[in-house]
Amino acid sequence: MYDDYFDQGFDVDSLDLRILNGLALVVDVPRDKNITSEVMEGLNIPKGVKRVLFRTLNTDRHLMKKKGFDTSFVGFMKDGAQWLVDNTDIKLVGIDYLSVAAYDDLITSHLVFHKNREIILVEGLKLEGIELGMYTVHCLPLRLVGAEGSPIRCILIN
Repeated sequence: MYDDYFDQGFDVDSLDLRILNGLALVVDVPRDKNITSEVMEGLNIPKGVKRVLFRTLNTDRHLMKKKGFDTSFVGFMKDGAQWLVDNTDIKLVGIDYLSVAAYDDLITSHLVFHKNREIILVEGLKLEGIELGMYTVHCLPLRLVGAEGSPIRCILIN
């Protein structure tokens, strides 16, 4: 699926740290929906925002604290991912569970995000108790040459 991506040398070691660190907007996703194009349009994310952390029903359900993988998590549908790519300046997408893509749209949503390698995905964020608004985010992945992903610790500074 991602062979071309990695054949071109795109791995964790080559991620742009300037994208992983800087101002970020924390937004609330409607609680009864996956992230579709309609949901994205309704979030009214201002032009120029480069980093967005999406707080969803996953946070309310405390899914990051559960031991087992829960396939009912909220994530991006393909049309929501495509809307984000086509209509925003976002370069970092963070979400509050183990996948940015909804379980029912896992592969197609990821392919939209990875197509041009312009958006970095940060998964597994713990956003309980975080107010909506602008923060400075610092995300530092391990430098793993040839790896498609890495553990990462993100901190928000108000």
